[in-house]
Amino acid sequence: TDFRGIPGLHEHALPFKTLADAIAIRNRIIDVVECAASINDLSLQKELLSFVIGGGGFSGVEVAAELNDFVRALIKKYPTLNEDLVRVVLVHSQKRLMDKELSENLSLYAQKILSKRGVEIRFGQHLTSASLNEAIIDHKETIAAKTVISTVPSSPNPLLEKLQLPLIKGKIKTSSFLLVEGYDNVWALGDCACIPLERGGFAPPTAQFALREGKTLAKNLVAYIRKKPLSSFHFKSLGMLGALGHRSAVAELFGHFKFSGIIAWLLWRAIYWLKLPGFDRKIKVAFSWLLDMIIPIESVQLKLNPTRGIIQLHYEEGEIIFKEGDVGDYLYILISGTVEVIKDKDGAPYRIATLGAGEYFGELAILNEKRRLATVKCATKVDVLALRKTDFGALMANLESLRKGFEETGKKRTEALEKLHPFGKGKIA
Repeated sequence: TDFRGIPGLHEHALPFKTLADAIAIRNRIIDVVECAASINDLSLQKELLSFVIGGGGFSGVEVAAELNDFVRALIKKYPTLNEDLVRVVLVHSQKRLMDKELSENLSLYAQKILSKRGVEIRFGQHLTSASLNEAIIDHKETIAAKTVISTVPSSPNPLLEKLQLPLIKGKIKTSSFLLVEGYDNVWALGDCACIPLERGGFAPPTAQFALREGKTLAKNLVAYIRKKPLSSFHFKSLGMLGALGHRSAVAELFGHFKFSGIIAWLLWRAIYWLKLPGFDRKIKVAFSWLLDMIIPIESVQLKLNPTRGIIQLHYEEGEIIFKEGDVGDYLYILISGTVEVIKDKDGAPYRIATLGAGEYFGELAILNEKRRLATVKCATKVDVLALRKTDFGALMANLESLRKGFEETGKKRTEALEKLHPFGKGKIA
């Protein structure tokens, strides 16, 4: 997934490419719903239950549809929550959904179904930045959301740029025989190749094309070894299918036959079911689908990733990293940008320090086992490294020079805070 040029997406957006990505998104939904159910702050509940999806192709539409169904079904288990708190926003740069894959009438049908089910669709707009607490649309509009999902297209492997082969938009330029242009013994296929089609254009990076490309290349390799004529790659798409959630879908087959609604949904499931390898797997999946239709959804999480000791975070200008009174759970190290340390004095905010790249903050609350006694606000766009309290404690316990450095800095900062407002020793965090 190519996150280049979009600040904060690499750090905060959830990708959607693999099974692990899908499980991670499901876990996130369960996390935020459980968190929203345990608090009484209405604005924070709305922020937790807001989801922004970037990209209105097949992946983005299917994610938005399934996520919307799942979260709305899940919150019914919590009496303190209601559907009015849920906001699902799909941001798409084009004028209609799945504009490259489907005809206009099916795109409009998909738009109608999603809108009817509560998905907010933004056409002609771009997801330009993301942080821990918000998504930025077109560099100006801010949507408070704890969950941002990116379905931006995959970029070609960076290795291709170093191979000194002819490229078109980062992909290897080939002939219709899958031979790399300018070579008679170098071949390319799949997502990394730009393969011309007989009717014009290039082969799309889809599974049905890749499978046929593989068969053509295998035949050509044998023909090349035996010094026989090579075969050109010829294939016309069999069609496209996209799920819209809640037993509805859109389908376009052989360029002529178009379906929508439950018929398209049954067709979508049947085709993918038939493609599953092995009869035993087909039986397992069929029973799983049947159970999903008659048994309520589960809210059990499947944690796959190990806990990361240090993470990189991105914040936008004006965002609050932590507030006075928050629990001190992280030490922050500034990679870039500037933050202001603000203390409440006589009911008014008072700036006591400005920190830049290479400096750190948040250690006082951890060292003194107290809550934050100052607010840290971003003066510019900021990137930070966040170190968990437990990991910071382990470093302090085993590196004496590091511990002394933090203690000296902490002492100076404590004295500065006491001069501003003499709470007394031991109460500064």
